[in-house]
Amino acid sequence: MGQIVLGLRLRDLRERADCTFADAAKALSVNTTTVRRMEKAEVGLKPLYVKALLERYGVGGAEADAFLTLVEEANQPGWWHNFRDVLPDWFSLYVSLEGEARLIRSYEPHCVPGLLQTPAYARELLRTGFPHGSEEELDRRVALRMERADLLTRTRPPLVWAVMEEHVLRRRLPDPAVMREQIDHLLKITSLPNVTLQIMPFSAGPHPGMFGPFQLFRFEIPELPDIIYTESLTGAVYHDERPDTIAYLEVLDRMGAQAASVQDTVAILGEIRKEL
Repeated sequence: MGQIVLGLRLRDLRERADCTFADAAKALSVNTTTVRRMEKAEVGLKPLYVKALLERYGVGGAEADAFLTLVEEANQPGWWHNFRDVLPDWFSLYVSLEGEARLIRSYEPHCVPGLLQTPAYARELLRTGFPHGSEEELDRRVALRMERADLLTRTRPPLVWAVMEEHVLRRRLPDPAVMREQIDHLLKITSLPNVTLQIMPFSAGPHPGMFGPFQLFRFEIPELPDIIYTESLTGAVYHDERPDTIAYLEVLDRMGAQAASVQDTVAILGEIRKEL
């Protein structure tokens, strides 16, 4: 379990114990900023600090021991640490959440979702997105994306539900064979029981998600809030306040009802494949 999830869990425990930031900070002999940063995973979680907070929140015994074990595990570098040369700090949080989520819902208006991409398709996108990178860096970025995609077929994979615009599949690439392969891959991957793909066809008209791409992460621990990820050219924002996550979830539900069904999506993929 990553530090961002543990930080949210600490926040939940603090609120359940009816403790203020000042109360928690007093237990650690630090200022309130330190506690806030721990809950937002902006600093590492020190086991001694976490132990003191758990005691202050009335958490002990096996529950405290299990939490501290998770802290020790979270402090170990994740597999993506090996890609830190091509992985921005703000995106490493995303990879961590992606690997821990039980449900990943997304809307993608510009390209095939990263988890569903083929190596060749990913290479075309990444070459365009990082025009000044070397071929070695490009290889590393493609390898990172493919390793992320492995979670779809791991033991107990997350449920993935993506809505994608039809024009994503009609965007021309330098080599048409790349898109043919990508569509074949989508047709294959939609047969996985944990993957749901819906295409938003041209005929659907305007819909509530037209402001831009985003992802929703939901976790196995029911006390943890959903987390929404939105991205810009140079960074990202992670939303976990309930009014925000509810708003995004409503948009996802409305788009899911407006987009093509899974069966119709397969038919659309087949039609576009014939045209290429």
